[in-house]
Order: sequence, then C-alpha cells, then structure tokens
Amino acid sequence: MSETIPDTATLIPLDNVDPALVEALLDRAFEPERHTRTAYKVREGTEWLPGLSFAALDSDEMLVGSIQCWPVALTDAEGRAHPLIMVGPVAVLPELQGQGFGKALVSASLAGIDARAPLPQVLIGDPEYYERWGFASEATGGWSLPGPFEQHRLLVRSENPAVLPREGMLGPWLR
Repeated sequence: MSETIPDTATLIPLDNVDPALVEALLDRAFEPERHTRTAYKVREGTEWLPGLSFAALDSDEMLVGSIQCWPVALTDAEGRAHPLIMVGPVAVLPELQGQGFGKALVSASLAGIDARAPLPQVLIGDPEYYERWGFASEATGGWSLPGPFEQHRLLVRSENPAVLPREGMLGPWLR
C-alpha cells in the first residue's frame, strides 16, 4: 500500500534524528505520562529496530512524525517465546494529524519487513485505523499484557495467523 504525504515532506530513517527531538515529539503527541502505558511495559528493556523505524520531516526539515518498531514476544503456556514485531508508537504533531503522515510512516515501516520470513506484527491501537494494513483482533483474544489494555485494541497482522498461539503473555523479546 502506498500512502502519500505532503509533497514538502520527507521520510528518513529514525536513527538519523536526535533522540531528544524524538522524545519531545512523543511527549507532544502522547503527553509525558506515556511512559506509564502498558505498551511501554511490553517493550521494556529492548531497543527499537532501526530498519523499521522512520521519521517524517516537513519542508523546513523539522521533525513532525515518527514510528518505532520493537522486538517483542508472545510467551505461550509452555514457556516458548514466539517473536513478533511491535509497531508503534506512531506519533504525529497534534496540529498536523490527519494529513497522511501517520499512514505514510506505518506503510514505510511495514514495507521494510522481510517478506521471505515475516514476523507477525502486533500493536495496540484503533482497529478502524489499522485494519487497512490487515491488523485485526480475532487472534489476540487469549493474549495477556503486563498492564491494563482494551482487548479489542490489541491487534495482530500475520501472513499465517494459524501459527500464532491462542494464549500467551506479550512482553519484551530479550534474546
């Protein structure tokens, strides 16, 4: 899926951006209390994946959006870890939301996943927004997270949903 952003915008690898600028963007998009959210507990202790994480810059080369992806795992009842990629946070400056930056960032990130052996992708988000990329909650009904969450917002995208455990705890993938 190809999404367009304003002609004056550019997507670049997130590791080319000062981490302090990314943190400031995330604070504006989600408030500083974002660190207490369950998604942060799921990816705690891991580093974001540079090859799947991007920044959106405007015509003045100001950071206006970002996406990060993280290595996580669903640990099943037998203690086996099933690796997944956690997509998000997807952040866009509040005054620029609705202009296509988020769609372009998600599309760029998902396009970077190796099609020869794609890991399933998981996120916590609005089903109506993320279904355009194939994310759904049908396979996540028996999954748990290390904190509060709304079950219908726990979404997964997988080439072969049959390989996903029906039950398990989502958390960091610490290899």
